[in-house]
Order: sequence, then C-alpha cells, then structure tokens
Amino acid sequence: MPQALQSAIAYDTSGLEPGFTLIHADSSLLVASKPSGLLSVPGRGAEKQDCLVSRIQVEYPDALIVHRLDCDTSGLLVLARGKEMHRRLSIAFQDRQVDKRYVALVDGQLSAAAGEVNLPLIVDWPNRPLHKVDFEAGKPSRTLYRVLRYNATENTTRVELTPETGRTHQLRVHMQALGHPILGDSLYADAKTRTKADRLLLHAEYLAFTHPESGERLEFTCKADF
Repeated sequence: MPQALQSAIAYDTSGLEPGFTLIHADSSLLVASKPSGLLSVPGRGAEKQDCLVSRIQVEYPDALIVHRLDCDTSGLLVLARGKEMHRRLSIAFQDRQVDKRYVALVDGQLSAAAGEVNLPLIVDWPNRPLHKVDFEAGKPSRTLYRVLRYNATENTTRVELTPETGRTHQLRVHMQALGHPILGDSLYADAKTRTKADRLLLHAEYLAFTHPESGERLEFTCKADF
C-alpha cells in the first residue's frame, strides 16, 4: 500500500473556521473528518464556495470528492486522488462495498434496543431541500439502529445508525419518522428538539472499504465530540 500519514493533522486554512482534520493520506486517496457547518462541495453563489474539497485541494490539488455529508453533519469523508482512483472508489460506494456507521443523539427514549427503519424516500419538491416518506414514488431506504444509552435527565438517546442505502437526508428523515428526531436538526425536528443542541448531533464515525490500488482492507474511526 502507498505510504500513508501516521497521524491525524489538524489544518487551519487561512484562519477559516471551522477547519477539518486529515485522518489519512496516500497516493490514491484521502480520508478527512469534516466539521458541522462546512459544505462538502461548493454550493450555488459566491458565499457558498468555501467547502471541504476546496480547502483540501490547497494541499492536494488532485483531490476529488467521492461522497458527501450534509453541511450540518460532521464526520468521515473519502476523497480520491485523480480520476482513476475516483472512478474506482465511486464504483465501490455505488455497489455498497463501503461500510458506514453514524452516531446521533435523538429526542426521547426508543422503545426497542435495536431495529430497522424501512421507509421509501423522495425529495419534497415544493419544500426543497426537504425529503419525505412516499410509499408510491419514494426510493427504497433502509436504516439499522442500535441504542447505545439513554439519558433520563435530558430524555435523549444516543444511537448508532447504519444506512444500508444512501438517500439524501435518510438518517434525519428516518429518525423523525420513528418519532425521535435528531437534536439540533433545523430541517426535521420540532422547535423544542432543535433548541436542545446548537448544531445537528449527527456524526459519521466509521468507514471501512478496500483500498482501490493495494486491495488492503482499510478501517477508520473518528469519535463524535458530543
């Protein structure tokens, strides 16, 4: 496998906040931890050009984003180095050859210690960027969940979430549909739940996949700061 960085490097990009943390780098790919509030890729308008990929490209001009996280979601992202590695990694994500796990803090106490949510999702066109459950036109969407612990004082539950599909806002909509919206969710939580946190408490904490060049199994973990 190509030589990789041995430790995470915290970058302060020209004084911009929030920054990001580079977890891994080799000649084929990069793995970074994105903070909440930073776009994965540029948005529309001059005010939305600052993003994770543009910051990383300052040091790695050949970096190309392979998948995305919502602006409000923090955690691990993979970037390819060059078009061929981008093609290989994109195929791995499309073919669900990548293991992903998230952690979230949700409102209330779940009735089961573990379970799944199978609800088809579609964009809510009149209310974009919102997505919604739609049993007629929605795309199949499945999320596995496992309770980590319940805080009776705050009436909140820490849960592990494993998306078996990759729909936009899937975890956020599925938790809302289950009756336990994620704290700080400005799109899907009720007003009271939104005020329980000053950011969306959803974090991509684990990624595992096969290195596109060496064939080695790679695993990365980045714990949430909440």
